[in-house]
Parts: sequence; structure tokens; C-alpha cells
Amino acid sequence: MNTRAVTLLLTASAAAAQPLTLERAVHGAISRYPSIRVSEEQMQAAAAGITLARTAYLPRVDALGHVNRATRNNVFGLMFPQSVIPSMSGPVIGTNNTGTVFGSALGALVSWEPFDFGQRRAGVDLASATRAQSQAALQRTRFEVAAAAADAYLTLAAALETVRAAQAGVERASTVARTITAQVDAQLRPGADQSRAEAELAAARTQLIQAEQAVAVARANLAQFTGDEPAQLAISTDPFRRPAPESPHAPPDPARNPFLVEQNAAVEQARAQLHVLERSYFPRFYLQGSAYARGSGADVSGARLGGANGLAPTVQDFALGLTVTFPVSDKPALRAKETAQAATIRAENARAEQIALELRTQWNRAVANLDGARRVAGNTPVQVSAARAAAQQAAARYQSGLGNIDEVAEAQRLLTQAEIDDALARLAVWRGLLGIAVAGGDVEPFLAEVAR
Repeated sequence: MNTRAVTLLLTASAAAAQPLTLERAVHGAISRYPSIRVSEEQMQAAAAGITLARTAYLPRVDALGHVNRATRNNVFGLMFPQSVIPSMSGPVIGTNNTGTVFGSALGALVSWEPFDFGQRRAGVDLASATRAQSQAALQRTRFEVAAAAADAYLTLAAALETVRAAQAGVERASTVARTITAQVDAQLRPGADQSRAEAELAAARTQLIQAEQAVAVARANLAQFTGDEPAQLAISTDPFRRPAPESPHAPPDPARNPFLVEQNAAVEQARAQLHVLERSYFPRFYLQGSAYARGSGADVSGARLGGANGLAPTVQDFALGLTVTFPVSDKPALRAKETAQAATIRAENARAEQIALELRTQWNRAVANLDGARRVAGNTPVQVSAARAAAQQAAARYQSGLGNIDEVAEAQRLLTQAEIDDALARLAVWRGLLGIAVAGGDVEPFLAEVAR
């Protein structure tokens, strides 16, 4: 193995050994989560729809090549438009026999609308609005995935902090159990104290196992965003042990929130659809040109020419003209569609107002949660200090014979719970900051603050 390969291998191993940061977890989720790829492909399809709508400005060219072997009997009379019986040209020759001749045709027709009263432009605008709505949906999906990945990361960090505190509780319970066991063996303490200490140790281990189970579940939840194996997923909780920064409580502009941006795009799409309907009840003008040639194995008298006559188109024609079509009877149907579309626009506007109200409520809840979390985090250090002092005093009283094992056990449980509460309170403040970022519609400032 050459030096460059060794260097790359060592670099990759070092990168793999580093804990996964919150920023890497979120950006990795944004780059690989399946729902984002779905939205990206939908946006690409919408972009292709704009190109499709613009093709309506191009002339339409249709070509035809045709060969047949058929009878030549023709009659006077009318038939309604249909697609079953083939049409026939030529004079009525008064025959009715099964003799067949060759027939051929080759031609092209070019049609183009010189003006359309804005209908094609409306179609392009609708396609553009659809792309804008798809792009807004993509941004909203990215935001949702980023917020969910960040929340999963904080959940794992909280579970790891709980394990750390529970492990400390197990170690304290083990120390007490070993001490009491030695005293019981020396007949300085009753056997009941040893049983109680062992029961407390078992309870502490159970609490640790439950905390480790929560870690395993949290790893699995985070792994769905990062694409890693849960067992290989490692993060660091160090950034969340420092004091959380202050956060402004001024509500952001809800119009910049991805959810409201997407809904406003849906409103514009509905308006573009209405504009298409309003441009539909107009005449359609087509400039048309055709060049074609036909061949027949029958003479004008009806006689068969025989041989290969008719296989090649030998008679040429061309034509230029203007065709105007107008859907006279479509007005009632279009009016009903416009009424329905106008109602859809009003519904989408009402939904946008509802989303704005929900975002405001979400912001207020996030502020309340953050304020409460800060107050709790300011109180838990006092709780830990008091619980630690109480545990030390209970142990000292027990060693001097002034206390009993129940006081020691209760004090240790209070200390373990206080340490867990303190760790979770610090993370609750960071989670509150994430809630503020989510309510504001942008998690990037939160990621930058954690990475400091």
C-alpha cells in the first residue's frame, strides 16, 4: 500500500472516530433523507412543465404516409363525423364490385396560432406557479427534516446525560453496599442493612438499564436521518453543558416561514389556474398550410389501371388558409369552473391565515417553554448542591450510628434524581432554543450557536 493510500485511510479512520456534531447530523439528513429527494424530483417535474407550456408557442407539424388496397365503390350521401367507416374521395361511378386497387397518400400539415388573447401566456404562468409551489414544498420539507434531525440529536444527548447521572448513582450505591457488607461481615451492622443496600443498588442498576434503553431508542431515531448504523452512532454532549445563550423574544416575520411560504405559493398557483380559465373563452385562430400528394390505381371512370399504379403518390396539392374555432357552448361550464376556482382561492387564503395564526401561537409557546426551562435550569444546581450535602450528612450520621440505612438510601436517590434533573434542565434550555428557531422558520442560527 502506498503512502497516499495509507494517509487517506488514516484520515478516514480519524473522521469516523470523531463524534457526530449536530450540524453534520442535520446537514447530512437534508442531503440524503428520502422525502427531500421526492420533493426535489417533484420540483424538477414542475420545471419541465414550464418547458412544456412554452412549446404551445411553436408551430405544430403533422406528417402522414399511407398505402392501402381497397375497393373503389362510392355513393352519394352524408355521414355524421365518426371514426369507424373510412372516408372516400372521387366521383360516384355507379359500380358495386369487389375489385380492388392501390391507393397512397403522403403529406404534411403546419398549424400555428399567431395570437391567442393571452391563453398560452397564462399556461406558462401556471407552470411557473406550479414550479414555485414545488420549490416552496422542497424548502418546507428540508426545514421539517432539519428540525426533526436536530430534535432527535437533542433527545439522544438528553438520554446520554441521563445515563451519565444514573451511572454515578450506581457507583455511589455500589460503594455504600460494599461498605455495609464489610461492616455486616464484621458484625458491626445488622444483616437487614446489607439487604437494604443491595436493594438500592439493584434499583439504581434498573434505572441505569432503563436509561441505556432510552439511549438505544434515541440512537435508532437519529440514525434514520443520518443513515448510520445505530451502534456506530456517537455524539458529544459537551456543547450542551455550557450555559445557553440568550435568545431574542421578538417574533420573526411569519411570511418568511417555510410553511407560510409554501401556502402563499399554493394561493398563487390557484390564482394562475383561475387566470387560465378566464383566458379560455376566446376564439382560436390557426394559420395552416398543407402540402400533400395522392395516388390511385383507379381512373376517374372507375376503370382499374392494374399493376403497381397507385402505390406512389403522383398527384400533388398544397393549401394555405386561416381557421377560426370558438367554443360557443362552453361558457356555462367555464363560468362554473371559474366560480369553483374562486372558492378554492378563498379557501387557500383562509388556510394561509390559519397557518399564520398557528405560527404565532407556536412562537408564543416556544417563548414560554424557553422561559420556563431557563428558570428550572437556574434552580437545579441548588437542588444538586443541597442533595449532595444531604447525602454526605446522611452517610456521616449512619457511620456515627446516629442515622439508619433508610436515610442514606433516600438521600442517594434524591442526589441521583437531582443530577438527572440538572442535566436534563440544561438540555431543556437548548431544546427551548431549538423550539424558538423552529417557530421562527430557520434552524441555521441554532446550529451555528451550538457549533461555537
